[in-house]
Amino acid sequence: MTGTTREPATIRLTQYAHGGGCACKIPPGELEAIVAGLLDGGAAPPQLLIGLDDGDDAAVVRIDGGRAVVATADFFTPVVDDPYDWGRIAATNALSDVYAVGGEPLVAVNLLGWPRDTLPMELVTEVLRGGLDVARTARCHVAGGHSVDDPEPKYGMAVTGLADPGRLLRIDAGRPGLPISLTKPLGIGVLNTRHKATGEVFPQAIAAMTTLNGDASRAALAAGVRCATDVTGFGLLGHLFKLARASGVTALVDVAAVPYLEGAPEALRDGYVSGGTRRNLAWVEPHLDAGRFGEDDLLLLADAQTSGGLLVAGEIPGAPIIGELIPRQATTLRLQ
Repeated sequence: MTGTTREPATIRLTQYAHGGGCACKIPPGELEAIVAGLLDGGAAPPQLLIGLDDGDDAAVVRIDGGRAVVATADFFTPVVDDPYDWGRIAATNALSDVYAVGGEPLVAVNLLGWPRDTLPMELVTEVLRGGLDVARTARCHVAGGHSVDDPEPKYGMAVTGLADPGRLLRIDAGRPGLPISLTKPLGIGVLNTRHKATGEVFPQAIAAMTTLNGDASRAALAAGVRCATDVTGFGLLGHLFKLARASGVTALVDVAAVPYLEGAPEALRDGYVSGGTRRNLAWVEPHLDAGRFGEDDLLLLADAQTSGGLLVAGEIPGAPIIGELIPRQATTLRLQ
């Protein structure tokens, strides 16, 4: 099914947000300029295994010979109207940053912004319950958090995890000859944009956004993979560009092999494209050899995902191969 129509929710959470999910991120080019101002050009402390340099998904700090702490935070505005589902999606997305570097989540604290004079507090319980249920599935403790009175609803988690410092998944460890695998189909962004505009519910999108990346992360480590990232607000092209740039390679994408959620091409055809997706495409276009592919193909590849899958430089069971890394060429991304 592409979508279902049901009685509209009494309160549609997506109508209280200027953006939705990871599509409300600060544009990647602006964000990189901000972060660049924080770097002094000196060498990172040896204990900081993953930091600010390449925009990895989480920070990783070695605490002794065989252990490292993983730290991350992620929150966003409502991507669906159902508060319980929004809580589940936001928690899954936050935990993904730990899995994306090869870690296992240990404890999380909630991050909540709520317009207490506008939206009923009863909805907050459902949001937090959704986050707690996902964390329990991931065997991650939830211990308190922080809340503020905010004109716009926001929810997410700060997550701490553990990893083996000798078996990390890094964004800068790609090498020529490695296949590129993708563990979830694309199209979450256009379906969420349609949901916000029409109220249609897309179970396939909710199922994708609430699927934890833990199994994929563990499968990648078991296969000896050392390079990965997750696909979220910057879209497949944006996150693949960051991986290829950090690794000093070019990424060659087989467009026909990229999987999409049912209903995604139709949502694009009907014009449900977020501003975040268009900003993603504008950012990568100077570094992209698009070949014969037109704007519709590029917009789907740049579609701003919320709680997307892992993008793996390697092969893991069940994940389609969508391209390969090749020696650095004139452009960092090539489509074929």
